Amino acid sequence: MQKFIKTVTLASAFLTIAGAAAAEFPEKPIKVIVGYSAGGGTDVMARTVAPFLEKYLGEGSSIVVKNMPGASGQIGVTEAANAEKDGYTLGTYNLPGMMARTLDRKADYDADSFTYLANVVNDPNVIVTSKKSGLDTFEKLLAEAKANPRAVTVGMSSLGGDDHFLLTKLQKMTDTEFTIVPFRGSAPARTALMGGHVAMGVLNVSEVSAFKEEINILGIALAERSEFAPDVPTFKEQGIDLINGSMRGFIAPAGLPDDVRAKLLDAFNKLEGDAEFKAAMKATANPVEVVTGDDFKALNAEILDLAKAVWAETPWR
Repeated sequence: MQKFIKTVTLASAFLTIAGAAAAEFPEKPIKVIVGYSAGGGTDVMARTVAPFLEKYLGEGSSIVVKNMPGASGQIGVTEAANAEKDGYTLGTYNLPGMMARTLDRKADYDADSFTYLANVVNDPNVIVTSKKSGLDTFEKLLAEAKANPRAVTVGMSSLGGDDHFLLTKLQKMTDTEFTIVPFRGSAPARTALMGGHVAMGVLNVSEVSAFKEEINILGIALAERSEFAPDVPTFKEQGIDLINGSMRGFIAPAGLPDDVRAKLLDAFNKLEGDAEFKAAMKATANPVEVVTGDDFKALNAEILDLAKAVWAETPWR
């Protein structure tokens, strides 16, 4: 009996210590590594989220953003994957780019290298056409693509990204073929489109909202209409359940302690219900879509499967 009481006492002491550890996290500043330059979309997201994460982690919490640009975000996310597993180093995470990097080059991380915390932004794809193309509706675009396979040229920011994956989905879903014209970024792709050098473009809604008068926006790849383009119908409304976009969120190294992971997830889960946070994100043209924990991990796996399928059929390197 005395041994049992001693065991219970020790167990209680352990639980008390573990509980205290969770309650104390964080005890020092948390570093968030951004794999891109300051001022870009991922950096703006991280700096906009930071004060709200501090708010929900508790009084005295501090987030420090560190930019480590290079190799399309690969340097920064590798640093985060290999950091101490204590919750004091987080990383920003972009989909599908971070998974595409594991296919088209050597990468020192894979899908099992992370503790998945939260996706925060989903910048949906849009299909746009040149005013000079005469293809001013989605129906006309598909009719032209079916009548003349590969005749419609498509400008996009790069291969192996969300733009490329949307076009792959579209071709499979509609039994059509287009001719891809990759550019070094979204801005030159949009310029080529506006100049009539390509007939069609696949971009993100944040990249076209200010150019509604210069191009035709035929549809948006969301389940419901976007507040950033309320007049643009979804593809689902036009008969095709086409959903795709550029996602941005946060990860930590795999193996984060359960209590630390729980506290971080709790903080991220509270973002979506915070009106002030949503207003701040809207002001920076960041469409919010919070997906946390295991659901974020499942989303990553789904996108990796899509990337592998695209790579197998049309390797982009």
